Amino acid sequence: MKMIFKVAKTELRNLFYSPVAWFLTIAFMVQCAVFYTYALYPLTKWQEILAKNNPKFKDFNLSLTAGMYLDPNGIFVNVLQNLYLFVPLLTMGLISREINNGTIKLLYSSPVKLREIVFGKYLAIMLYNLLLVGIVGIFIVTGLFTIRSVDYGMLLSAMLGFYLLMCCYTAIGLFMSSLTTYQIVSAIGSFLAVFILSRIGGLWQKYDFVRDLTYFLSISGRTGKMLQGLITTKDVIYFVLIVYMFVSFTMIKLKGGRESKPWFVSAVRYVAVALVVLTIGYISSRPALTGYWDTTVGDINTLHPNTQKIIKELGKEPLEVTLYTNLLGGGAGRGFPENRNDYLTTLWERYQRFKPDITFKYVYYYDNDDNDSSIYKNWPGKSLKEIEEQVADGYDLNPSMFMPREEIRKKIDLGPESYRLVMQLKYKGETTFLRTFEDNLFWPEEQQVAPAFKRLLKADLPKNLYLTGNLERSIIKRGEREFRFHTIEKGNRNALINLGFESDTLSLDNADIPANITTLILADPKTELSAATMGKLKQYIDKGGNMFILGEPGKQQMLNPLLAHLGVQLMDGTLVQLSKDEMPHMVVPFITRDAANLADEPFLLILKEAYKEHGDSMFMMAPGTTAFAYTDTGAFEIKPLLQTLENRVWLKAGTLVTDSTPPEFNPGEGDSQAKAYANYISLERKVNNKDQRIVLGADADMMSNLRQGGGFLGKGFYSWLDYNHYPIYTPRPKPLDSLFTISSAGAAVLKILYVWILPGAVLLFAIILLIRRKRK
Repeated sequence: MKMIFKVAKTELRNLFYSPVAWFLTIAFMVQCAVFYTYALYPLTKWQEILAKNNPKFKDFNLSLTAGMYLDPNGIFVNVLQNLYLFVPLLTMGLISREINNGTIKLLYSSPVKLREIVFGKYLAIMLYNLLLVGIVGIFIVTGLFTIRSVDYGMLLSAMLGFYLLMCCYTAIGLFMSSLTTYQIVSAIGSFLAVFILSRIGGLWQKYDFVRDLTYFLSISGRTGKMLQGLITTKDVIYFVLIVYMFVSFTMIKLKGGRESKPWFVSAVRYVAVALVVLTIGYISSRPALTGYWDTTVGDINTLHPNTQKIIKELGKEPLEVTLYTNLLGGGAGRGFPENRNDYLTTLWERYQRFKPDITFKYVYYYDNDDNDSSIYKNWPGKSLKEIEEQVADGYDLNPSMFMPREEIRKKIDLGPESYRLVMQLKYKGETTFLRTFEDNLFWPEEQQVAPAFKRLLKADLPKNLYLTGNLERSIIKRGEREFRFHTIEKGNRNALINLGFESDTLSLDNADIPANITTLILADPKTELSAATMGKLKQYIDKGGNMFILGEPGKQQMLNPLLAHLGVQLMDGTLVQLSKDEMPHMVVPFITRDAANLADEPFLLILKEAYKEHGDSMFMMAPGTTAFAYTDTGAFEIKPLLQTLENRVWLKAGTLVTDSTPPEFNPGEGDSQAKAYANYISLERKVNNKDQRIVLGADADMMSNLRQGGGFLGKGFYSWLDYNHYPIYTPRPKPLDSLFTISSAGAAVLKILYVWILPGAVLLFAIILLIRRKRK
């Protein structure tokens, strides 16, 4: 070990007595300073402006640690992207300089062992890497004093990733330096080696035999998790193995230069080292052998405890996931073999951390809906088999890998899934589908995966029944006024069917209300409810059943007989709110504090925080609504959920004409005005040892397909009616590092200090040192 340190000391002396190391150090310092201070100054400036002019401003409400350091314009991302430009210049002379000057022969003839030479030189470069880490550390320490409650765990993880990547690059450069006497050739070779390792993960991904090997060798994205604050053993082991491989290659090359043995001896040594690396790498990357450490505040890289609890219920029984890829269906490209590793990493790795015994299967087929002839119009005169062959050829895939429609239909019916890319989960004989979606995220998130697991566990999922028989809104139709989009539309990730709810229809003229339902929905009946239906509804309410009742202006008489049983009435007429942009019936009520407390819906949590901090709210569009008349003296506790602003809205009696001149308030025609109106309310009481919950809406259109089922507020209604069991929310804590503790003037001083003064001081020191060295 003493000799290794002596070699390292000598190498470091040579390194810092050359202008290259100083040039790279100063260039690296300036680069870090620019990316940090040029992001810091404008943000602190805006913080001062907002704090001075906006009394509601508390903080940026986002993680400044991630924004300053991990954003695409942040310091870490840009430093890592440009790192490959520095390393070849740094390492190009490590061995080639010795060979070119002839000093390698002196080393060979000395009592120094070959491994001591290689390890000493590599130790020297590792110590230089620590210098670069120290430069980055300057800006991390600065962040500790300039950002409130900075997420230092994330920064330390990112620094570890940066250092390991540096050591990996320098190991490659060390090997390349041993291959040639020309330093420029060594530098170019290092560039090429890094480029190949960055791109190899995308090569030959269509072939099962080499997919995992090339993906393991890829250096691209290896620091991604560490930058986000997640350290995994497989990533750390990868860097250690790559360093080991190229340092070993260096020793094999130098040893081969001292021996007079056939070329294949060295070749066998290279292959043996590579096989050892690939074997260890493959084994260490298995989910069951991978360790994880989430260093962030709030464990943002880890599944939410709600999801972890469900996975724990699955126990040790294996879970089987089959990906069905239809060559002619939506999302097919994401399921092709070359994207398999991306599929596993992006979607399933987080779940494999807690359940490593998930097995994956892949089925490729071609099929289309029998009622859809559009594909034949695009491929006139061709059969489905001929179309499949042409599409496969376009993707450069073998047509024989895709199962024909006749064969796939014998195994499974994928028609209800529209023949798009879908996963089937199988556990203890139970199966369920997990869908993909045509949006920017594509793959399902925790809120869709967790209820799929619950289905496999035969959990008692919430059941919503939508009444039919009186021309109510339909959950089957796709029209803009209907309710399909937020209930059973499988292509909508936020539809109830993808969040754990089961939805069905029921006519009370032909059947009774089942005892095991969660919520009964009566959505805008257009004909009078029969006596039998009315009797069943009143009986259901008296027993404590939950309901969601929706009406519309002009049809109050259809619901008021039932609402009278609750002590509530839909007011006659239509609410009017005059504005310069909208028609008069487009009323804009605000979401009340009680509505913000309905569920852990992300936007409702933000609204809840806004109420807490400065009493602020959010508005919703009600496209044609009336209001509720009620008193708080009945059996129910009644709370407004959507309410108009005070003295801004009035109730127009009779028929409201919306496409003419603005209506005028006319008490003589029956118009009236109250201080405020509530068009969505909640009712709650204790009955039969049960907490009964009812939501009433005076605007059914807000829950329509056109209005996307009420969006986040609609989901909040359903969650509250299910006692917040579903959807399975995964709320994350508000970031604490959301405010700067430094002024813009201080940031401007840091910019001058770090961009000009500190690099200038280092440059002056380097010049003095090199001049004195040259004189000696």
